[in-house]
Amino acid sequence: MELQLIDYKAEYQPYFEKLNTAWLNKYFTVEPLDRWVLEQPEDAIIKTGGHVYFATAGSTIVGTVALRFIENGVLELTKMAVDEVYRGKGVGQFLCLSGIDKARESGAQKLILFSNRILKNAIHIYQKLGFVEIPVIPGTYGRADIMMEIDFNQYKMHERSA
Repeated sequence: MELQLIDYKAEYQPYFEKLNTAWLNKYFTVEPLDRWVLEQPEDAIIKTGGHVYFATAGSTIVGTVALRFIENGVLELTKMAVDEVYRGKGVGQFLCLSGIDKARESGAQKLILFSNRILKNAIHIYQKLGFVEIPVIPGTYGRADIMMEIDFNQYKMHERSA
């Protein structure tokens, strides 16, 4: 399956919301911060210096990931979601690698993420691609019980595998 990374356009907002709401409702609940970010990605992510990307297979949007500006030199990999039909086909790894590449290209020194240990497949991808566990900063997401980061000053490039 040939995957392409495309930039956010306003008409893609429903995909961003639908893909993320699906996994959040499956494992957790949609928190107020999630609702705002998913309904208003331009205000929540893009206007503050972040980016939203989509993975496509042909003309079909199959996943999404965002980079949220935290502070100078620090971005958060967030709102990574894959359409259930396309899970297990490398889309999550493609999105994560793309997010890492885009963060590094933007000049970020660190890329952080928040997750939950029940998301074993996601945690496995993060570790495989170079994220290391760090102490969780409380208060950002109620569901977060693990926080990870890549320090680009120490990051080793990982091979892209299809």
